[in-house]
Amino acid sequence: MNERRTLYPAIEPYDSGMLDVGDGHTLYWERCGTKGAKPVVFLHGGPGSGISPGQRRQFDPTRYDILLFDQRGCGRSTPFASLDDNTTWDLVEDIERLRTSVMGVEKWMVFGGSWGSTLSLAYAQSHPDRVTELVLRGIFLFRQREVDWLYKYGASELYPEEWEKFVGFIPEPERGDLVEAYRKRLTGTDEAVQLEAAKRWSMWEGVTVTLLPDEAMLADFTEDSHAIAIARIENHYMKYKGWLDEGQLLANADRLKGIPGVIVQGRHDCCTPPAAAWDLEKAWPEVDLQIVPDGGHLYTEPGITDGLVRATDRFAGQ
Repeated sequence: MNERRTLYPAIEPYDSGMLDVGDGHTLYWERCGTKGAKPVVFLHGGPGSGISPGQRRQFDPTRYDILLFDQRGCGRSTPFASLDDNTTWDLVEDIERLRTSVMGVEKWMVFGGSWGSTLSLAYAQSHPDRVTELVLRGIFLFRQREVDWLYKYGASELYPEEWEKFVGFIPEPERGDLVEAYRKRLTGTDEAVQLEAAKRWSMWEGVTVTLLPDEAMLADFTEDSHAIAIARIENHYMKYKGWLDEGQLLANADRLKGIPGVIVQGRHDCCTPPAAAWDLEKAWPEVDLQIVPDGGHLYTEPGITDGLVRATDRFAGQ
């Protein structure tokens, strides 16, 4: 067996800025790697998590010109944790503005994990002529059964003690719709209640994405500002089912025809189980689905890192 690949060495942006995308939103963006090399846009997860320095390291900086940005309401984008004019389709058009206004390229590779895979598919199906390749991790198609897995029944069976903490914050009469119950508190005027709801929501998210316990990652997930952004925005998207019709991303998979892709999917991914990736692979013949036998959800896990770095290396010269 070949030795597993690791992330590329740490790099710093060679350029960064803020882009006004309208609706009162301004996005933070940064470019890394080599200006004029193969263009790629990185789409972070959450929704609401924002970008981090480690995410730059999934690409060979000598062969890629990498654009990373904080989606509406999170990271260094403003206004912070805003839900106004913050939908999947707003983000799809933001990506187009970044392509034309910041990168100035006709086409680019699109790379996204978890929620970023959802957004990557929505963008590619809306603008297939702008996408050269897709590299995806932890497929989430926003079908009702995938939402229910996280917030009704499924992951709850694997982490019963953490599920009890998540559910326990909500009075019993409201537990039939946890997304709505949390929304009520995350958008309320009581700041103390909002913060506690955000921490509970983010802790549950953090537990489901870890294959093995990771106290540092959970501490980061539940840090006040990170928790508020990810909980409010993620809950907002769950409430409105990503502004997608049921099964839309699978039904429109024919729009990806001719776009090569790689999916790196952890066998033991408790946040976005492999069934969604399997269904997508059947609807999109050009994709290479790689199920990592000892992998979970996060890109930092050895098997997931290996698959993603090999995928970006594979497309670097194309």
